[in-house]
This record gives sequence, C-alpha cells and structure tokens, in this order.
Amino acid sequence: MANHGMDHGGMDMPSHGPMCNMNMLFTWDTTNLCIVFRWWHITSTFTLLVSLLCVAILTAGYEFVREISRRYENNSAEYVNSLPRKGSGHREKKVKMVKATLYAVQVFYSFFIMLLFMTYNGWVMIAVAVGAFSGYLGFGNSSPTKSVACH
Repeated sequence: MANHGMDHGGMDMPSHGPMCNMNMLFTWDTTNLCIVFRWWHITSTFTLLVSLLCVAILTAGYEFVREISRRYENNSAEYVNSLPRKGSGHREKKVKMVKATLYAVQVFYSFFIMLLFMTYNGWVMIAVAVGAFSGYLGFGNSSPTKSVACH
C-alpha cells in the first residue's frame, strides 16, 4: 500500500516555541540565546540583564564554596590532630566524607561554570569574569594563584 499523495490534513506539527540558538563560535548576539537549559531563554534586554546578574552571582558563589572548603580543611586538620590516637578512626572517616562531599560540590560547580562559558556568548563570558572577580573580593582569603579550572 503506497502512501504517495496522502493528505495529512489537520495533523499540524506541534510548535515548541522559539528555538535555542547554539553557537560554536564566539558571538555577542543574544537572539534566541539559551543559557545551559532550554527554559533559561533570553527573550528581551531585561531577561538578558537579569540572566547576566544571575551568572555573576552563581560564579561568585563558586568562590564562596571554595572558601568554605578551605576553612573546613584547615579546621578539620586541627581537630583531627587534637584527637587522641585511640578511637579517632571513625572521626577521621567522617571528616574525609565531608571533605569528599565539598570536593564533589566544587567539581560540579566548576563544570557548570564551564557550561556557562561554553555558550560562546561574550556577555555571558564577561558575567562569569565579573562573578569570579567579585567572588574573590568577597570570599577569597587565599592566594589567587590556584586557577578556576574545571577540575
């Protein structure tokens, strides 16, 4: 049975709204820009400005998480060293679990920031840099020589 010339009247394809524009080259264009998720769609100058502010806040938050991790590392080292050797194994394992959790959060967070940067949009890239700058000013109490690498 051939379907040549068959009429599909009334069977319109559903519209999914505006499509996200995925650039693989650097651009300043924000037309149909989606940031990481389809629902984070830039539709106006206002949503662009709010999104850039959110990106900067998210990136600054990464420095906050790093500082929490550094402080926990320092405090836990002092705590573990102050414990009597007998029976401290359970506490050391608990400290290591917390450190591993903080490390996992940092890795997840850094990869998310990488995805923000990989929109290849200049405005989003600047917002990431502004967030890193302000986050370090607000929370960074150590040497900035450690890079903000993905991992």
